[in-house]
Amino acid sequence: MSASPTPSGAPRYRDLALGGVLDVQVETRADGSMLLRSTEPLEPFPATMNERFAHWIARQPEAVLAAQRDAHDVWQPLSYGQMHQRMQAIGQALVERGLSADRPIVILSDNDLDHLSLGLAATWVGVPYASVSPAYSIISSDFAKLKHILATLTPGLVFAAGPAYAKAIEASVGSDVEVVLAQGSLPHRACTPFASLLGTMPGEAMQRAHAAVTADTITKFMFTSGSTKVPKGVPITHRMWCANQQMILQVMGFMRNEPPVLVDWLPWNHVFGGNHNIGIVLYNGGTLYIDDGKPTAAGIAGTLRNLREISPTVYFNVPKGFEEIVAAMEHDRPLAERFFKRVKAMMFAGAGLAQPVWDHLNALAERTVGERIQMLTGLGMTETAPADTFAVGPDVRSGHIGLPNPGVTGKLVPVDGKLEARFKGPNVMPGYWRAPEQTREAFDEEGFYRTGDAVRFIDPQVPAKGMLFDGRIAEDFKLSSGTFVSVGPLRAKVIGLGAPLIQDAVVTGLNRDDIGLLLLPRIDECRKLTGQPPETGIAQVLQHPALRARLQALVDQLWQTGTGSSTRVARAAVLEQPPSIDKGEVTDKGSINQRAVLQHRADLVEALYAAQMPGRYLPAR
Repeated sequence: MSASPTPSGAPRYRDLALGGVLDVQVETRADGSMLLRSTEPLEPFPATMNERFAHWIARQPEAVLAAQRDAHDVWQPLSYGQMHQRMQAIGQALVERGLSADRPIVILSDNDLDHLSLGLAATWVGVPYASVSPAYSIISSDFAKLKHILATLTPGLVFAAGPAYAKAIEASVGSDVEVVLAQGSLPHRACTPFASLLGTMPGEAMQRAHAAVTADTITKFMFTSGSTKVPKGVPITHRMWCANQQMILQVMGFMRNEPPVLVDWLPWNHVFGGNHNIGIVLYNGGTLYIDDGKPTAAGIAGTLRNLREISPTVYFNVPKGFEEIVAAMEHDRPLAERFFKRVKAMMFAGAGLAQPVWDHLNALAERTVGERIQMLTGLGMTETAPADTFAVGPDVRSGHIGLPNPGVTGKLVPVDGKLEARFKGPNVMPGYWRAPEQTREAFDEEGFYRTGDAVRFIDPQVPAKGMLFDGRIAEDFKLSSGTFVSVGPLRAKVIGLGAPLIQDAVVTGLNRDDIGLLLLPRIDECRKLTGQPPETGIAQVLQHPALRARLQALVDQLWQTGTGSSTRVARAAVLEQPPSIDKGEVTDKGSINQRAVLQHRADLVEALYAAQMPGRYLPAR
């Protein structure tokens, strides 16, 4: 496969047809704020996603829309035409039940074909739905977040994949709400089989409901991850979804030439998987292979098996997923060959990708196919459906977020010595669902959405080089000296230097003399280092001399490379107890709520500064 011409000695990259080159117009105001606009206009886009889906139904009814492995490990595909039939039948059943934005659908399920069918059917007839994180039903013990979501939405129908959700339903779903079950039964509740929805005869009521869908119709409710507060309901309208997909297409221009093929595990209750990636498939006539793997030491086996069979044309994952895939490809040439065979671009989101992992991925691509594959990244959030900025090109590095998309206006506002990113555009939500006070707080006086994310220019003299992520403003704090500590960049440094042993770090030091860290270890990687068997307890693993030496070296390096009290780590300790989802310390996608951890583990912070953590205390030397 050909590669783009490069100067002598420069890395070779696979040919990639991107959209217009992202550039920016900057308007600096007297108050120090700046407005950023793409020099490329947003092209026209359909009023509803239904229009785009209908286009592909007519053009390629036999093409595979989605596929999933069955109980016998065989891929079961659904074509565009078959999905259309499902959508009409289910849509009729939903309309007959009088469901609406005030009585929407709640889906309790992992990614699967039934989940997808129900969501697309609801979209087809204008009934909003919400895919809720399975962790809120399966992992949680008090179901607090699930109850909060149900109270916010007041659903008229709850769909569950099977009996695994029985306890959550019994504890959280009122007896007046219909429960539809994909398979099995519940011990104390009558349920409607999903097959009965599939068997409904489409009629005029479904057609009328479909015809009434507009750009302002809500397609779904997506809940924020709750990494700083309780989850908030974000209504995603057809306009938001279509506008954002058109922005993405103008950046990822290669999807105009070849329908995208995705091998994807990213959960549909999150905006990356459920809006960004599903939207890419629907908007561009692509195919989604539902990946049953997960980015964990145990779960990655499913992803690797799928990637050995299916070559994606564009690949999305979180940083941990890329780490696991890179480690596997190092010793699995067939996997690398299949993965790099036709992939045009890759993209990560959810957290920063450590530069060493990125560099290793480049080296593997060069070794396997003789050229690198471009990595795309950017800044996005649930409230903006999700993509606001993109970073593209061979010069993109970890931490880059690029420039505003076509159609998006960025506003950078000085806040506590940093620049907060705010956005306005057709992809931005109208407001949080049934939360007027939170909505007022979310927008400034000009109607820009306040992200709470800090950014800075790579080169303030040349804004076209793009921006860098500069942390969450709400996480930053002052030392006793009055010096501000920027938590985001420091965490990224800790994770990068501590890879693969450190999953994340909680930064301490509010009103204290120096910075400390509570380190969250990757126990599976720590066991690999120490050579201990899987059954070894966490405390025993953390006490191993080899691990202690490695972590001590990390703390020493952080101290030595710090440039002052705001960046120099003076002490650290390793957490034995993992963060709790019920206490809000961690979201279901693994994001750490710094404030919640510090609140619930105040005693550990006191012990850290009193140096009273035998066997776990790591002072800088």
